[in-house]
Amino acid sequence: MTGLTAPAPDRIAVYAAGSLRVALPALAAAFTTATGIAVETRHGPAGLLRERIEAGDRPDLFLSADLGHPARLAAAGLAGPPVLFARNAMVALVHRRAAVAGSADLLDRMLDPAIRLGTSTPLKDPSGDYAWAIFRRAGRLRPGAFARLDAKALTLVGGAEPPPAAATAAPYSPVARAVAEGDADIFLGYTTGLRPLAAEHADLTVVDLPPELMVDPEYGLALLAGATPEAARFALFLLSLDGQALLREAGFAPTALPA
Repeated sequence: MTGLTAPAPDRIAVYAAGSLRVALPALAAAFTTATGIAVETRHGPAGLLRERIEAGDRPDLFLSADLGHPARLAAAGLAGPPVLFARNAMVALVHRRAAVAGSADLLDRMLDPAIRLGTSTPLKDPSGDYAWAIFRRAGRLRPGAFARLDAKALTLVGGAEPPPAAATAAPYSPVARAVAEGDADIFLGYTTGLRPLAAEHADLTVVDLPPELMVDPEYGLALLAGATPEAARFALFLLSLDGQALLREAGFAPTALPA
């Protein structure tokens, strides 16, 4: 296996979406405490991780920020069927220079030619795909809006795997830097990452999408072909009440607990 060392019987290898970088350590630690099984992780844009697996990498478990990438692995015979294990939400990180008054004002400001709009990279990172789903919703509301948003959107992150040090320390710092330095005035991304980021920067705030633009990011897990039984135990832990409670604490909308 490339990318990660071959897992020992008391260790499992997990490839996980970058947006799980903050949540996964707590989940892994709780699982290890309960079972004695260590969890070795590699984080990155889910599309790039899927490409690594298609090229020959063999982790035990794939945690994606969508259902599409694990479904492609399943269709290729490389993994079992995807299972929904968490939900996120898309929001807008806004610099005060963008002068966004609130959710009702957000689309007007996004369409303003003077506003620089940042996203992640579609096809490589599900966050970018969700941003384009928002654009399509905007196009159904206002003729021509999709073309304008598609043309102006700047794909600032998600096109490459982050360096190892960035996987744990300030994983959203590239977004904060881009918005602070004026590369973007508004950035569309996950609430789990952008709300903590806004809390750390006085010039940044999070604006919820209006209902007509909302999309529902769904996270899927898939066991890779030949995965160890221990990996299946971790997958079940993610779906358990304890695992879902930890996901809730990290800002995700779990699937096994009431909203």
